[in-house]
Amino acid sequence: MSLITETNQQYYQGAQGFRGDGVKLSFETTFDTDLILGSFDPNNVNYALNNFKLYTSSTGLPGDYVEYTTLFTVVNNAITFEAGSEPAIGLYIVVQLKTLDGGKYGATDAEKAYGQVVEDNYGSYAYITLNDAIDNFMVGYVGDGKLVQTAKKSDILFFAKRGLQEFSYDTLKSIKSAELTIPASLTLALPQDYVNYVKCSWVDQTGVLHPIYPTNNLTTSPYYTQIQDSAGVPTQDNFGSDIEGTSITQERWHSNSNGDLLNNNLTGVNDFSLNWNQNGEWINYQNFGQLYGLEPQYANMNGYFNLNEREGKMSFSSHLVNRLIVLEYISDGLAYDTDTRIPKMAEEALYAHILHAVISTRANQPEYVVQRLKKERSAKLRNAKIRLSNIKTEEITQVMRGKSKWIKH
Repeated sequence: MSLITETNQQYYQGAQGFRGDGVKLSFETTFDTDLILGSFDPNNVNYALNNFKLYTSSTGLPGDYVEYTTLFTVVNNAITFEAGSEPAIGLYIVVQLKTLDGGKYGATDAEKAYGQVVEDNYGSYAYITLNDAIDNFMVGYVGDGKLVQTAKKSDILFFAKRGLQEFSYDTLKSIKSAELTIPASLTLALPQDYVNYVKCSWVDQTGVLHPIYPTNNLTTSPYYTQIQDSAGVPTQDNFGSDIEGTSITQERWHSNSNGDLLNNNLTGVNDFSLNWNQNGEWINYQNFGQLYGLEPQYANMNGYFNLNEREGKMSFSSHLVNRLIVLEYISDGLAYDTDTRIPKMAEEALYAHILHAVISTRANQPEYVVQRLKKERSAKLRNAKIRLSNIKTEEITQVMRGKSKWIKH
């Protein structure tokens, strides 16, 4: 039940214009994005909270617009000017949402509306908000003569959020990516909304991704690093808690390319060898058997990463220092307001999930009804996965063209 409400100018440029008539003081915008006003005064610290800028012009010609920084208010997306102010007397008025290029109305960089509010709205028609989904469920599934006679909106909100979390792990397009540079410490803090990783790659000079793989059994980041006395017994502080230090295992892993482990050859170790050239590029990796018996999980020239669960960080092998990486990870879809959107292709599956969750948690419900709703939920979730998998016949054909080759094991 969606209709396009924005004009092309609103959607692509994030701008909406009005014409003052000398009488009207209030102008209501029709953006899909709500206006946020921290302060009209650029000297006020809350001015940075604004997600838009306001411009006025006496002619409406390009280059004649200036930012309006006199008293005005915003209530329910309606901008109201102070009585007797200039913009209400025959002027051209433009509301510009913040955009990456700053918009075309500001005369200077300081006046341009830099941000990404406009870009965040691109592609939004493919989604519905969580609030809209809850309202739709209350209208379509709750009431007299329906399977759910009564329900609290707070209960529906809980089950909707739980459904959105579960769908985010394996159904929805909830994979995010972060472009980061590995510092000298060789550790990076996990993103704030991180749940699990999908892929980690470093980026070369041509922009090509080179997959970085987990260390698996090569090394680990110990969860506890107690300080021990001479007898090997962990020591405690004055409050009876174990005293912990830094991980020696991690320190050795981070420093191994400065010695013999990853920089040249293993000294005094005869069961495997790692070789690097002076540019930090992999030459040869022969593991567990030297000239034969290569372990495929370690046949990797791109480096390794390891999750440090205790510190909430990712640790990288030493030759990746200063490398640009892209971390792809899964979130649960509830971290930010912009995340709480449901693809329209999965909307019906969410309704089926909520309906089953509501009925199955109520007392004295017929079991056959619960089982029917469970099967409907599974069927609609399967349909949503197929729809969102975005399978294209031409892409499959392109991949399968090389599958006629023999693969020897």
